[in-house]
Amino acid sequence: MNRRFSAFALSGLLGITLASVAVVSAAPAIADTQICDQYGSTSIQDGRYIVQNNRWGTSATQCINVTSTGFSVTQADGSAATNGAPKSYPSVFYGCHWGNCSGTDNLLSPNGLRASDSRFRGISTSVTMTYPSSGTWDAAYDIWFNKSQPSTSTGQNDGAEVMVWLNHRGSIQPVGSKVGTASLAGATWDVWFGNIGWNVVSYVRQSATSSASFNVSTFWDDVVSRGYGSQSWYLTSIQAGFEPWESGVGLAVTDFSVSSTPNPTDMIAPTTPGTPSVSSITSSSASLAWSASTDNVGVTGYTVRNASTGAVLATTTSPSATLSGLSASTSYTVNVVARDAAGNTSTASSSRTFSTSGVTAGACTAVLTVVNSWPDGFQAEVKVTAGSSAMNGWTTAFTLPSGTSISNLWSGKLTTSGSAATVVNADWNGQVGAGQSTTYGFVVAGRAAPGSVTCAVR
Repeated sequence: MNRRFSAFALSGLLGITLASVAVVSAAPAIADTQICDQYGSTSIQDGRYIVQNNRWGTSATQCINVTSTGFSVTQADGSAATNGAPKSYPSVFYGCHWGNCSGTDNLLSPNGLRASDSRFRGISTSVTMTYPSSGTWDAAYDIWFNKSQPSTSTGQNDGAEVMVWLNHRGSIQPVGSKVGTASLAGATWDVWFGNIGWNVVSYVRQSATSSASFNVSTFWDDVVSRGYGSQSWYLTSIQAGFEPWESGVGLAVTDFSVSSTPNPTDMIAPTTPGTPSVSSITSSSASLAWSASTDNVGVTGYTVRNASTGAVLATTTSPSATLSGLSASTSYTVNVVARDAAGNTSTASSSRTFSTSGVTAGACTAVLTVVNSWPDGFQAEVKVTAGSSAMNGWTTAFTLPSGTSISNLWSGKLTTSGSAATVVNADWNGQVGAGQSTTYGFVVAGRAAPGSVTCAVR
């Protein structure tokens, strides 16, 4: 049994069901308090923070030594398979965890703080840790969000768990799969995503560190831009500690703090940029433009991202960009995030999907662009362009991704054979002058867009 659902290693364990139990709290801490109770906890610094043993994944003994600034693991018996859940998450936290709330000058106890609240951008945290040279473990922040406003009776948070891995040892990895990289808080991180009843977004530092300091909004803005969270959700707790699989003795938090800036100079993020439009598509490049964002102080730039992976494709100070170095015959889905001088970032724009051109089968080219989308489908447009000579008819072909189908098509004639789709000109748009273009469109049931479209003169 446990009362913490951790973002443990490997996605194969997502089917595990874990029970919960009531919080067990100890008396207020004095220096060098030892806790061996499975869910024992105690407060430090006049109740500002709570230290918890949180041995939720094993029946073997674990003990921690609590100091005025953190704790250390002094006994860690037993082990857990490295392709499964860790033994525990001994940690120190600010806020509320399963109804156990720190209570001194606390913005999060007991009702959390909505990410859209201006005070959210003033919340920062820092930690210093020490590590042993043996065992299998990760050293990580665990930052929790609930979709609705929590209370002292709130148990498992249902929004997102944001883990920030500062270091790890052994053959372990976060839940889910790697979806991209991010440059945040002065470091580069591998980004992982999985869902175990709530979203788990893990940032694994590419170079280990024993200390960190950052604004919580730095990571949360990135989570939201990837579609894994919402600014309407509530921050409930900020935790720092360790997930041990084998041993764990010697892991220690030597200092931990959470602070808030009452009146930061600028806590207001820019407005959301407009949906990007795409033009001048070639086999390796494309031009984007979008409606500019506004800001209370001023927008300083934009980041164009691959909406599927989070990878940065371009940065610019104006509401337009040219993407280069793209792969031929490849579908791209992009969005745009605005930023201001204070580092505030907007929510991501709506996405736009387009495909780069490839080698064609004749003297014409065809480029597909997604012009509208909804949860279970999208509308696409294919632009057919004649080469150096006029043409009296054209044929285009593409492959439909698995699970998709065309429900409506106009300005062309469609035939399909399995996943292969062929569209020829309609009776009235086959004649196209040299260098001139015509278009046809269709509606697809399903989320994946076709890749490259070939074109041949009839």
